[in-house]
Amino acid sequence: MIWLIRHGEAAAGWGDHADPGLSDLGHRQAEVAAAILAPLPVRGLISSPMQRCRETSAPTSKQFALAPAIATEVSEITAPAGTEDRASWLRGIMTGTWSEAGETYTAWRRRAGDFVEALPEGTVVFSHFVAINALCGLFENDDRVTVFRPGHCSITRLERRGGALRVAEYGSEAATRVL
Repeated sequence: MIWLIRHGEAAAGWGDHADPGLSDLGHRQAEVAAAILAPLPVRGLISSPMQRCRETSAPTSKQFALAPAIATEVSEITAPAGTEDRASWLRGIMTGTWSEAGETYTAWRRRAGDFVEALPEGTVVFSHFVAINALCGLFENDDRVTVFRPGHCSITRLERRGGALRVAEYGSEAATRVL
């Protein structure tokens, strides 16, 4: 198994701050996620370099006495250079497909997929809404950018079938707004 965990609630919206930490609620959500993972055979942790993911990983890191490896491959999608309104850009891309998004983003998705595909069993990955969707869509052969709407600290379970990663169980969903 490999688990994908979306970060907890951020202290600021995606359009307002490039790298916010967690809100008070986000810290509580991270504690709950760590408690859910406690009985599972966790052997390694990976975190996006973004502050909200690193903070979300902290309770799980403490629970298992494992330091998360930081991996840009599971970081947040980036807007094109010169994008004035990041939130509007993100809202637009989330309604389309990876094919429509273009080669820059399909290559980003493939790199993320190759990275996660190579992870050993028992790894927990702390990542982001779009990155988790990119991975789930890739592993399920779905070209939509938004395959599902993972809530904060939702836990999506991947398993290997026939040598390839597949989604075994999607995490809890919530209405996510891009602010």
